[in-house]
Formats: sequence, C-alpha cells, structure tokens
Amino acid sequence: MQTGSGNNQLMSEINVTPFVDVMLVLLIIFMATAPMMVQGVDVQLPTATSKALKGSEERLIISIDDDLKVFINEQVVSVEFLTQKLGAILKNFDKKNVYLRADKKVPYGIVVNVISKMKKAGVDSLGMITLPEDIDES
Repeated sequence: MQTGSGNNQLMSEINVTPFVDVMLVLLIIFMATAPMMVQGVDVQLPTATSKALKGSEERLIISIDDDLKVFINEQVVSVEFLTQKLGAILKNFDKKNVYLRADKKVPYGIVVNVISKMKKAGVDSLGMITLPEDIDES
C-alpha cells in the first residue's frame, strides 16, 4: 500500500467503505425482521361488548393458546406448576392484578382450571382480555 508520490511510506488511513456497507445491510435486516418479533403468543380472542381498560403499569398476562399451552407473559409453563411460578412472580408486585387471554377454541374446563390455579397463587384481581365486537377476525 503506497501513495503515488514516490516515497515508500505506508498509507495510514482506514477505509470505512466496507464497514458502512455491512452496517447498512444489518440495518435493512433488522428493519425487515423487527415487525415479525412484536407478536407474542398467538391467541384468537373471543369478542365482547366492553370498553378498553386504561393503565400504564406493567401487566402480567396469562395466555392459553389453541394447543392448550399456558404462558406467563411469553414464557411457557406447565399447568401443574402455574400456581408456584405465578405465586413467586406475584411476590414482586404491589397489586396482584393478572390478565387472562384464552383462545376461543380452548375448552371452558381448562380455562376454569387455570383461573382456580391463579386464585391459589394469590391473584387479587383477574381481567379477561377479549376483542371488541366490531373487529373482524380474518
């Protein structure tokens, strides 16, 4: 690597063009994949005629998908250990409010079983997450 001046000194400048190319490619990859990572547990919610709740606090959401898997936020947990894990998590919360999202295909008995385990864990208030009736579930 020599300059064109005829003296035999090495060029000490860094070529940043390959670095910029790599960063632009990574930026495009992250921009394309970020919307796909937003969705949590895939649950088809039933509809109901109620108003949305307002609040800014962190929410603990228990989900039951159509494969009958139970999630605490986005972590899979077995139904047998739901009471223990939820009880341990609720120790860190001042308000023991929990929201339940159950797929509309989940049998009623499973939902009631999960609700009873949540109550045993110390849940004070249980909210049910549904879709408004005017939203079409395509």
